[in-house]
Amino acid sequence: MAQVINDANFQEVISGEQPVMVDFWATWCGPCRMISPIVDEISTEYESKVVVAKCNVDECSEAPMKYGIRNIPTLLFFKGGELVDRSVGAVSKKDIVAKLEKLF
Repeated sequence: MAQVINDANFQEVISGEQPVMVDFWATWCGPCRMISPIVDEISTEYESKVVVAKCNVDECSEAPMKYGIRNIPTLLFFKGGELVDRSVGAVSKKDIVAKLEKLF
């Protein structure tokens, strides 16, 4: 299951040794609900390789503002605490996995 993050622990989570994928989402967002099962599958399949986190934009304001999140769902990919890639909108599992594989 994906880790829930917020403004208080965001920097700590993305700065870990493993690559990190953060899903910016909201409960009212239809496309977010579409990719949520995919994000959960990836968090299980890549459990030992990638930290998968979810950030609810209705509960966090600093992180979405800092990274220019204007549309959701948005997936951000971090390596060594640095933003290296992003994906906006409801994308396929294949597309997400391709971005993750570039982090190794």
